[in-house]
Amino acid sequence: MRKLLHGAPATAVIALLCAGVFAVSAFDARSLSDVIWASRLGQTFVLYGPLVVDTPFGYLRALTSGFLHVDISHLVVNLLVLVFIGPVVERFVGTGPYVVAYLACILGGSAAVLFFGFAQPTAGASGALYGLMAILVAIAARNRADLRAPLVLVAGNLVFTLVMPGVSLWGHLGGMVTGALIAAPLTARETRTQWWGVVAALAITAMAIAALVLA
Repeated sequence: MRKLLHGAPATAVIALLCAGVFAVSAFDARSLSDVIWASRLGQTFVLYGPLVVDTPFGYLRALTSGFLHVDISHLVVNLLVLVFIGPVVERFVGTGPYVVAYLACILGGSAAVLFFGFAQPTAGASGALYGLMAILVAIAARNRADLRAPLVLVAGNLVFTLVMPGVSLWGHLGGMVTGALIAAPLTARETRTQWWGVVAALAITAMAIAALVLA
C-alpha cells in the first residue's frame, strides 16, 4: 500500500476520509449494509434532490456525497479503484491540481444527478473516479503510451454502469464528462494551464449546482 500511495498524499487523505465517513456512519447505523438512511451522518451527506433544496446548506450534499458510501462492498470497490488510479494521476499532474480536479469531478457528477435524476438518492466516490479514468486516458496519450488498457478500463466500467441495477448512471457519466473536459489542460506541461483548467472546471460545476438548487 505504501508503494501504491508513494508521492500521492492527496489520494491517501481522500481514501482515509471515505473510510472515516463510512466508519462513523456504520457505527451510528449499527450496520455495514445500511449506512445512509439508518445513520444521521448518512442522511446529512447523501445527495437527494428534495433535501438539497429543502434543507439548510443542502447544496453541500453535492460535495459531501462523494465521500459517503452505501455499504462496505461499495466502499471497498471504490477504494481499490482510487488507490490504483489516483496515485498515477496525482503524481503526473501534481497534488494541488489533482485535488481541485477531483472535487470538480465530484461536483460534475452531482450536477448531472440533480439535473437528470433529481429524486434519485446518490452517494459514493464513483463520479470522481470515472473522471480520473478519463484523465488517465489523457495521461497515456501525453506519454504516447498504449491507449488500449485505459480505454478498456473506461469501456468496462461504462458497461458495468449500464448493466448493474442501482448504479448511479448520471453520477458516473457526469464525473467522466467533467474529467474528459479538463483532461487536456490538466495534463499540459504548463502549471498555469493546469491551474486555469481545473479552477475553471470547479467554478463551472459549482455554478451549475447553484443554478439547479436555485431554479
